[in-house]
Amino acid sequence: MKYLIQTLVLFVLLSSCKKEQDPFLMSKQHIGFLTDSTQVKDLESVFINDSVSKYIGGDEFTGNINDIEIYEKGGNLLMVLTPSEALDSTSVIKSVRVIDERFKTSKGITFKSTFKDIRDAYEISSIQNSLSNLIVSFNAINVYVNIDKKELPEELRHNPDIKIDAIQIPDNAKIKNFYIQWY
Repeated sequence: MKYLIQTLVLFVLLSSCKKEQDPFLMSKQHIGFLTDSTQVKDLESVFINDSVSKYIGGDEFTGNINDIEIYEKGGNLLMVLTPSEALDSTSVIKSVRVIDERFKTSKGITFKSTFKDIRDAYEISSIQNSLSNLIVSFNAINVYVNIDKKELPEELRHNPDIKIDAIQIPDNAKIKNFYIQWY
């Protein structure tokens, strides 16, 4: 009987030491409890304490992707999910637009980080120039960010055809949008 009690106490202690997953931690394959293999039909169980808002377009034959918004019970928008296929409950999530600044990588990078913070933590994979934004990719964590071209020096703002290097982006440039992309 004594060994049974000791074994039971040991089991309870070991099981209580299990590390809980941080609901705001982002990595290459997950953001909080959402993973790169989570299907749309499983979102309600993944976000059991939050609200899942699905926009359903008018016609399933339009081919439009229907974004899914995740809200805290208090009403704050946490993230916007884009499924791989529109109106398919078995579709996995293709990309996540991170809205809430509590989401962070293991290196402490958040939506509110500056360009310098991200550049110092991760290697830049590519910089794409568009009409109004730069798209900066960090493949090590499947993240890309948009930086408004208003953050750039005047001579770099108006020509989407010029190549922009990381050294031309100011250290204090703010992140406009923060995405995790799953392929």
